[in-house]
Amino acid sequence: MNTSPPPGASPRQLRDLAPGIAGMALVGSSVTVSHSLVDAPLFGVQAARYAVAALLLFGLARIARVPIRAPRGREWLWLSGVAATGLVLFNVAVVRGVAHAEPAVIAVAVASAPILLGVIGPLLEGRRPSPRVLVAAVVVVAGAVLVEGTGRTDAAGVGWAALALGCEAAFTLLAVPVLRRHGPWGVSLHAVWLGAVMLAVLTVCVEGPSELVSVSPRQWAAVGYLAVLVTAVAFLLWYRTVAAVGAGRAGLLAGVAPLAAAGAGAVTGGGVPGPAVWLGLAVVVAGLAVGLRPERAPSGQAGAQGARKPRNAQESTAP
Repeated sequence: MNTSPPPGASPRQLRDLAPGIAGMALVGSSVTVSHSLVDAPLFGVQAARYAVAALLLFGLARIARVPIRAPRGREWLWLSGVAATGLVLFNVAVVRGVAHAEPAVIAVAVASAPILLGVIGPLLEGRRPSPRVLVAAVVVVAGAVLVEGTGRTDAAGVGWAALALGCEAAFTLLAVPVLRRHGPWGVSLHAVWLGAVMLAVLTVCVEGPSELVSVSPRQWAAVGYLAVLVTAVAFLLWYRTVAAVGAGRAGLLAGVAPLAAAGAGAVTGGGVPGPAVWLGLAVVVAGLAVGLRPERAPSGQAGAQGARKPRNAQESTAP
């Protein structure tokens, strides 16, 4: 599946968007890998995943000499919210949801996050939502529906799908207030270790650590892939793009995930995608091209904006 940046983007925009595109492609590839963990202890393997990812992020930050600031005051609430919703509740919603609904239902719900991000993200950043980005978000979601299909569900499945959608959006929105001070490295590391602690508590209280004995080597390999690429690497890439272009425009890139999932399924023996999937791919790319096109400032403001450009969020938070 083609997940390249939309045509017509400037070199600077491509640099800002590329990390988010790569991060969402990794997230999409996790669908196939996660399927092997259906029978594994839910909380135990996820706690191990995030613990490994936290250690990796900490080690890489030390090697790269990236300063990691300790959270203070309300930052603990924002970062704990990212961990509780985007890491803990999201995984519960997906696993419990597929027991009541076909996977396509959950996938489409998650792929609808660009609409929420397009509305709420700019408000958190002190700006008005962009009508063009909102229209593009609807187009991207429509393309994701074509890729994933709709699927059958019951009332409980709809509830779990709605929870998964809310958690997917919260993973980005709750990070906005702390991204400027902590940057992609800090937000990723703190969210991951907090999530690991929460899941470890759930492991002890709900499953029992002894359940981890039943995890096979193949499943541990899947946990390793999720920890390194889908958590440590993808989180850094995603938050870097959010810091650079804002939550609303970055949210459009969520449409890349179902495309990557379809591509990964084809590579691993799921068959060549059908016409609906290819049409969905074209629709998603069209939505991205519309929504990610740089905003045109009025001619009278161009010089002033150019003078202020070096002080943007990306340069103040980039590792």
